[in-house]
Amino acid sequence: MAGRTSSPGASVTSRALALLGAFDETHRRLSLTELAERAALPVPTAHRLVAELVDWGALSRADDGRYVVGRRVWDLGLLAPVQTGLRQLASPYLHDLYGATLATVHLAVRDELEVLYVDRLAGHASVPVVSQVGSRLPIHATGVGKVLLAHAPQDVQARVLGARLARLTAYTVTQPGSLRRQLARVLRDDYATTTEEMSLGACSVAVPVRRDQEVVAALGIVLPRLGKDRPRLVAALQVAARGIGRTLSEHPAGDAAR
Repeated sequence: MAGRTSSPGASVTSRALALLGAFDETHRRLSLTELAERAALPVPTAHRLVAELVDWGALSRADDGRYVVGRRVWDLGLLAPVQTGLRQLASPYLHDLYGATLATVHLAVRDELEVLYVDRLAGHASVPVVSQVGSRLPIHATGVGKVLLAHAPQDVQARVLGARLARLTAYTVTQPGSLRRQLARVLRDDYATTTEEMSLGACSVAVPVRRDQEVVAALGIVLPRLGKDRPRLVAALQVAARGIGRTLSEHPAGDAAR
């Protein structure tokens, strides 16, 4: 997650970026003092830069006086290749998958040691889903994350398995050995499942999306339970994932995050 990790550089640009980097999934609304603290900046410096960021549209001031990420940042984010390419090309298949399952559908890529959600369609069932388009979640606790981690380079796997795995619910897999065995099963079965690992009352199943032979994304669905429908859901996911993969191969410009 983003946040206060080190002192920013001396340039105005690095300090402004530190202020934007102060926001993350658990810090969506910050006061000026909180922004300054998380960006490791003096309050007067933060005050001046925040005013400029608000004028430009990178930040907005909420009714309670705290600051939130502005629409201008979102607009810029939509221009990134992971959005304009992968998301647009995959969209018809996500809608088909949603129509076949009526479940919440996720399209995600790996961003370092986290899962970046590129697209999401909300399902009919009442399921606690914490992801949003553009959000990042722990890679070890989600179906799409387990798929991406299983196909990640060895050094990435080693960093995840060697770190402290956050326990998000009582069912989150936090033992490196157990997670390693799960990843082996993902490679064997070509799909991953989770049961209430990210949030209580939510299960997921996910499959890899391949461009040629390279796994470039993961496609998943979230439901209250999997049960006997698992084979049907996996089959529906695999059909959609193959369609996305073929489309990506035919449109090299639709690049996915690496």
